[in-house]
Amino acid sequence: MTQPDQPTNNNQAVVVDHLVKHFGDFTAVNDISFSVPKGEIFGFLGPNGAGKSTTIRMLCGILLPTAGTGMVNGFDILTQSERIKEHIGYMSQKFSLYEDLTVEENIEFYGDIYGVSTQRLKERKEWILKMANLKGREKSITEKLSVGWKQRLALGCALVHEPEILFLDEPTSGVDPVSRRSFWDLIFDVAGKGVTVFVTTHYMDEAEHCDRIGLIYRGQLIALGKPQQLKENFTSGLLVELHVQPVMQAMDFLETLPYVADVAIFGTALHLVITDESQLEQIKADMQKAELNVSDLSKVTPSLEDVFVSLIESADNDVQGGET
Repeated sequence: MTQPDQPTNNNQAVVVDHLVKHFGDFTAVNDISFSVPKGEIFGFLGPNGAGKSTTIRMLCGILLPTAGTGMVNGFDILTQSERIKEHIGYMSQKFSLYEDLTVEENIEFYGDIYGVSTQRLKERKEWILKMANLKGREKSITEKLSVGWKQRLALGCALVHEPEILFLDEPTSGVDPVSRRSFWDLIFDVAGKGVTVFVTTHYMDEAEHCDRIGLIYRGQLIALGKPQQLKENFTSGLLVELHVQPVMQAMDFLETLPYVADVAIFGTALHLVITDESQLEQIKADMQKAELNVSDLSKVTPSLEDVFVSLIESADNDVQGGET
């Protein structure tokens, strides 16, 4: 039966249903389900080795799942992987362009791969050169470009065929903060034109830029929602920031207190979770008894980092509890 040229799905750009991927005895992705509406910037956040890249490669038709199903732009990841590739742009975390080719040769090469017509490719090349700030560098060997320029060129090549969905796998890994911010300006511009953006990252500040984020850890989806929503739903207790010296000694001491649910280093301070605001005075008293110098103690709004650390610790505790 001939597959339809146009997808017949609803407003979901990506639909994942109980997706699993095993590599031998190792489970890289463990029964995850979620969806991404069309036009959304969706962030897939997690530490290295959490399953982000494996998930994105299954969605792009590069890897076959062990179990479960998925749809990308209305096409089945199991049976229509080649059709998916026609409708998506993909930028891997490793530089994927040909470094011995010139800037324009890379653009033309990817344009030919995606079957872009000669006239349209000429227009798209002009757009990419302008977007990547590479005007005048068309004949430059790609290897000689700075990391930031290479990154922009790779993004342009992923967009040369004007895909409906753009997959970015840790696109700013190893890039300086200024270049990262500049790259995200380009992502906003692309999304503003109606392209769905699915981006994996382990940077908390990048996750803040997304419409929604999914937190993945050890192959499992442990949270899903808008960044602000996740912070507001930080329900493990009252978050307190403590400036104290010496920090490590204070951390060890706080872990012994029965009313402190959690404590972690946060910059030069400590973030701890307590159950009740009345315990603030108790903390000061206990720290004084322990001869620890408290310079400031105050309630704070949870950051995404706080949320993520809390969720990871909870997941680890669940695993340890299941092993006992």
